[in-house]
Amino acid sequence: MIGPSGTVRVMVATKPVDFRKGMEGLAMLVREHMQADPFSGAVYVFRAKRADRIKLIFWDGTGLCLFAKRLEEGVFRWRGWRDAFDGWRRVHVARETIVPTQAG
Repeated sequence: MIGPSGTVRVMVATKPVDFRKGMEGLAMLVREHMQADPFSGAVYVFRAKRADRIKLIFWDGTGLCLFAKRLEEGVFRWRGWRDAFDGWRRVHVARETIVPTQAG
């Protein structure tokens, strides 16, 4: 199964990153800017400048995994560095999701 299991540490980048970066580029950001080990098993979360996309990377023990999500409507609410440990805030009330008929 692909995905973290057990207790997982989640590290959130508080500033947007260049979303052209792939898993290797994001792993380098973890090493250089966060001064952390991208192969530690922690999940590292990044967002795009427009805040409608996020990428997550983590090491599953056999390889580096990259997950991405793009919202069709709305944006992710990203807390500033002062309250980064408070977690996520709900962006909108739950509603039916419209499934796109084509990509893009």
